Amino acid sequence: MQNHLLQLDSGGIQNSLNNTVSTLIEQITPELPHTSFVTDLAFIMIIGAVVTLAFFKIRQPLIIGYLFAGMLIGPLSPFWSWVLPEGATPGDVLEGVGILSDISALHLFAEIGVILLLFVIGIEFPYSKIRSIGRVAVGVGTLGLFATLGVVFYTASALGLEFMDALFISAALSISSTAIIVKILEEMGRIKKSSSILVLGILIVEDVIAVILISSLQSIALVGSVSVESIVVVVLVATGLIVGTFTVGTRVIPPLIDRVAAAEHREILLLSVLGVCFGYALLANIVGLSVAIGAFLAGVLIAESKSAEVAKLLSSPIKDMFVAIFFISVGALMDISQLENYLFIAVALIAVATGMKFGGNLIGNIIFRQQRAKSMRSAFTLAAPRGEFSIVIVKVGIDIGAVSAFLFPLIGIISIITAFMSPFLVKAGDKIISSIEEKENV
Repeated sequence: MQNHLLQLDSGGIQNSLNNTVSTLIEQITPELPHTSFVTDLAFIMIIGAVVTLAFFKIRQPLIIGYLFAGMLIGPLSPFWSWVLPEGATPGDVLEGVGILSDISALHLFAEIGVILLLFVIGIEFPYSKIRSIGRVAVGVGTLGLFATLGVVFYTASALGLEFMDALFISAALSISSTAIIVKILEEMGRIKKSSSILVLGILIVEDVIAVILISSLQSIALVGSVSVESIVVVVLVATGLIVGTFTVGTRVIPPLIDRVAAAEHREILLLSVLGVCFGYALLANIVGLSVAIGAFLAGVLIAESKSAEVAKLLSSPIKDMFVAIFFISVGALMDISQLENYLFIAVALIAVATGMKFGGNLIGNIIFRQQRAKSMRSAFTLAAPRGEFSIVIVKVGIDIGAVSAFLFPLIGIISIITAFMSPFLVKAGDKIISSIEEKENV
């Protein structure tokens, strides 16, 4: 009964706030229809612009500004706790507080942002570059991921987590965030460096392994054993999509894009390029893979065309918009109000996961005889950030009732902390590498 009253009170507050905003907007533009979607998008863009400008002025990475803006205006933000009844938390009324209220729209923004980000980055990497790091990426990515998974599982168990909780959280923390890492490299102007090419290859390998992990964890939770058949199917599908892209796709898509570009009509070219992007993302999703993998492969195909640079210039503004929305949405969906409840375990798991990710990738690079500076840069870049797949893995466990509900706010807290850590860790790596190189030259 108390919860019911809480929802009514909070709903009334939210309705009052929404009605005030809607009335104001309708008075300004009475001839236009208004929805919560338009209102949410307006607040995302306005507050995102103000906050990121402030972070730019103080010379901090824009990605942190995006996350901070989302945390300010999201439905789970502690900033809105003053409108709740005494003793309530934002989590009690998920859609009842905050400037942003449409949770489904936030998820939609986030997914579009990831697709466009990976697509435009894929245009930077033609097939020849991808082929040069294929074997190394598979070896280093696999070693770093499973080394992290094993040690984090042992640590989580030692901290008192149940078997399934420890298994799911260790799997979640073994996957680096593709979206966060790519954005950081792009902001720092390093996306075309050889170490960044290796990092991107490792991230694609991890995304494929993540799909296998999700299938395996579901099988363990529901049946009690690993389904070898499902693992084989995922590997075969991923291999088939990648091989098909680099054989059939490179012979079909680039010539078609060049023929469209020959019409010298930018709108048609942009629509064609985005059609390839979202079409490939849909194909990857249909066959059970990540939309990020499909979008990246679409970008690689566009990179093989003669119109790659024009396509990139046309797509980049749209990408920038949705990537900003993506990171603001991620911040908005994170419940940091429970930070104090899980701070110790979060810090412990972050320390172990970051250390193992760094060590595993560094050892893998040494085994495959990569240059020391390149090895250290890739290890520092991959060490910290956890994000989209980490959240998906934990959510899968909660949805099937295999793990405790507290893992979701825990992984949210870890994702936020590691996202904030990442740019500084990359810069610290640069200083360490420069210091080592200076000492060697003395």
